[in-house]
Amino acid sequence: MLASFTSLPRVTKAYVGCVVILGGAAIVHSLFNLPEENWWLLLPLLTLISGSITVKVPSTPATLSVSEVFVYIAVLLFNSSAGTLTVALDAFIISLWLQRKKSEPYKIVFNIAAPSLSIWVASQLYFLAAPPAADPSKILDPALAFSLVLLTVTYFLLNSLLIAVAISLETGASARAVWRQNFLWLSLNYLSAASVAILLAPISRGPAELLRSIALIIPILIISYLTSKRAMDRIEDAGKHIQKLDSLYLSTIQTLATAIDAKDQITHGHIRRVQLYAIGLARALGMHEEPQLKAIEAAALLHDTGKLAVPEYILNKPGKLTPAEFEKMKLHATVGADILSSIDFPYPVVPIVRHHHENWDGTGYPNSLKGPDIPMGARILAVVDCFDALTSDRPYRPKLADAEALQILLQRRGTMYDPLVVDTFMKVYVQIKTEDENEKAHTPGLKEIGRAAKGDLQRSTAAGLDNIAASSEEMLTLYDLARALGGRTSLADAGDMIAKHLRRILPASLCIFYLFDAAADELVAAHASGTDAESLQGLRIAIGQRISGWVAANRTTIVNSDPALDLGDGAKTGKARLRSCLSTPLMADNCLVGVLTLYSPNAGAFGEDHRRIIEAVARQISQVVRDSAEFDRGHSVLKDALTGLPNLERLQKLTLADVGLSTESCSQPLSLLFIDVDRLKQVNARAGRDVGDAVVAHVAKAIRHVLRGGDILFRYGGDEFVVLLSQTDAETAQNIGDRLRSMIGASPFDLTDGSSLRIFVTIGMATHPADGLSLADLISAAKQRILPDGPSSIDLAPGIH
Repeated sequence: MLASFTSLPRVTKAYVGCVVILGGAAIVHSLFNLPEENWWLLLPLLTLISGSITVKVPSTPATLSVSEVFVYIAVLLFNSSAGTLTVALDAFIISLWLQRKKSEPYKIVFNIAAPSLSIWVASQLYFLAAPPAADPSKILDPALAFSLVLLTVTYFLLNSLLIAVAISLETGASARAVWRQNFLWLSLNYLSAASVAILLAPISRGPAELLRSIALIIPILIISYLTSKRAMDRIEDAGKHIQKLDSLYLSTIQTLATAIDAKDQITHGHIRRVQLYAIGLARALGMHEEPQLKAIEAAALLHDTGKLAVPEYILNKPGKLTPAEFEKMKLHATVGADILSSIDFPYPVVPIVRHHHENWDGTGYPNSLKGPDIPMGARILAVVDCFDALTSDRPYRPKLADAEALQILLQRRGTMYDPLVVDTFMKVYVQIKTEDENEKAHTPGLKEIGRAAKGDLQRSTAAGLDNIAASSEEMLTLYDLARALGGRTSLADAGDMIAKHLRRILPASLCIFYLFDAAADELVAAHASGTDAESLQGLRIAIGQRISGWVAANRTTIVNSDPALDLGDGAKTGKARLRSCLSTPLMADNCLVGVLTLYSPNAGAFGEDHRRIIEAVARQISQVVRDSAEFDRGHSVLKDALTGLPNLERLQKLTLADVGLSTESCSQPLSLLFIDVDRLKQVNARAGRDVGDAVVAHVAKAIRHVLRGGDILFRYGGDEFVVLLSQTDAETAQNIGDRLRSMIGASPFDLTDGSSLRIFVTIGMATHPADGLSLADLISAAKQRILPDGPSSIDLAPGIH
């Protein structure tokens, strides 16, 4: 409400001033033309008394009373002055009561002047149209009947319109909308009052007759009052019940819309924000009618319903869609409209949903509508939908600043979007923008995390560039490793070695090799290396779903997507919160082998150089991964059935060149350990072959626990093992041998009867090239060169002796 008359806009002040002057003139004119009979003063008193007894009309600001009866009687029995002063006195008393609510003085004066002017003009028209010396008792006279209707309609329209225009000027709302919403119902009150006045006026020739007439109809009025009040109360109760049902209905729609929104993991929370923007923009454009606003409100919530028909790998793709994918995405507008068509909405929701991707120049979809042919609600939705998308984070880019987003809207003004809608949004978006409540609640924490992440990103980027600059040797090592492995070991060993080198040149804390399971059309996390690796082993992702599934389906590398799309809550609840990932397909002979995905705790950890590195590595290791998977599945005869290790035949086929060494070069040291389990034949003889096999498996497990990534363990014979230690000199090899012997000795084998076996091993060592230039020479030398403190023996349990 405005503080004072002087603060009103010029047009509003002029309007209020004119009404007050004209209304005041009508009152002054009436004072100089008072009726000769003083009993007309009884009519203002009856007006005040009856005005205090009203019936509220439910869902409207209108009330029903019989106070207007006496205004009409004053005009019919006396003259326009009596009617004008009756209204003026009634308005004055009401204004004194309103003064207690501290209403502005100019409003009080206006509220007295407007109805006074209205009844004065209406009564003047009545006397002009009525026959000379008209007798109110002759109501069937057509001329008199017309005059009475003219009086009633003019009084109602003029009084209500004067006030509606004033409200419109003050609030900026449409005068027509204000009148329909606040005054249309009052016509019933005026018409019913005129009907009663026609009945009372002919028999009210004096104060006594008027009072007797009123006394006669009081019982009828009381009954009518009580009946009306009862009916209106019931209507109000029914209206409240309908409002509750409507609220439940809207809540259900919101819940369903939220569920649909959740399917699109990338844009989660989008529809609620769009709804808030759309309603605010619609009001700023002057749309105040309830059906229009309801339609926009519902359409904003439901505009993405058609995403149910779009594959999730397209919805959640962290990058630009291909033409084929975009064609599938475009279906959501039509499908959503078709789904909603089965709902009998009381307002036009379906056209807004169907056409919210139409462009102003006719290049949009699905029907290529152009300009004003596009529903206004759809034009509004298109602008706010774009703005929210631009100012929200996406896995493939951070959110844009408001200024940048608005600049893009301006660039598309007149081509994609309605110029009027864009211009209005530019003016009012700050006022209508409403932040998500959860973001508000956590803003300080998020900002702190953001600052930390930004610092991590800067540090990791600098470190990453240093790594890239120094990565040549690592890349060559990986190439040599891929050539050396060639399916000659398990995926666990190959994966550990590859991941070890990858983490030296790429800023990743977790590396997962997903293998393609053609029978299930899924990816399986066959090997994981790094933080929380054990909990992710065996994870399955459908082809086309999430990040790695999308990479497999599209054979395309993705950089810096959100790990939560792959790992769900595990990306946030593990030891290290993962914030970005790098994923590339593994292809061999033009067939999908699987996907290699690296995850990092730093936001935006991977750059274009990292993408080139991972794609180059993928080309080298894809065949290794496939062969290693075949090896693990038992498709190779070079695998020991008991321990799952590569066997003697596999070792014999290996050459020094296969592990990156040549007889001419000694630049890469290689050591070999020969491990013999002592007195295993006695265990077999006394405890049985099954126990002996279990002891061998126990020793193999203990050895693998000590070995490093890149070391390869073979089962040489019944109780013998061979370990190849790449890039390991003699001193380091001896230290590893000592740890192996200590670990095995400290890990007794438990028997079923509760006793145990202490196991000891003999370990020999040889180093290339000092002890030989071939694997056979190295094995022979290691058998002869036993490490100190060996051999020892198995300490047989008492029950075996």
